[in-house]
Amino acid sequence: MEAGFVKVAEKYELTTEKVKAVKVGGIDVLLANVDGVFYAISLKCTHMGGDFSKGQLEGKIVTCPKHHAQFDVTTGKVVSHPKMALLHPKAKDAKTYEVKVENDNIMIKT
Repeated sequence: MEAGFVKVAEKYELTTEKVKAVKVGGIDVLLANVDGVFYAISLKCTHMGGDFSKGQLEGKIVTCPKHHAQFDVTTGKVVSHPKMALLHPKAKDAKTYEVKVENDNIMIKT
């Protein structure tokens, strides 16, 4: 294994359009499979800490279960801010992590 990468899952655990919460060096990360390519972003929404693994992944967009903010898991960019009556809160982009696959092992760089 290359220095700095930690195994977090195996490919069979994450079919297309599925997500999984993993921990890397004490950091909570969301691992997502988008059309057979794996991506990793912060597990918690930047708005109010909603757990993305409890949200919905459609294509490359994950929706926070708390206030429905949407993020592109391939870039970490906000694509739709939280939805709250009479308020217009803003979310910040999510942190992304480098992912690589060796054999059937999915690894994230720490």
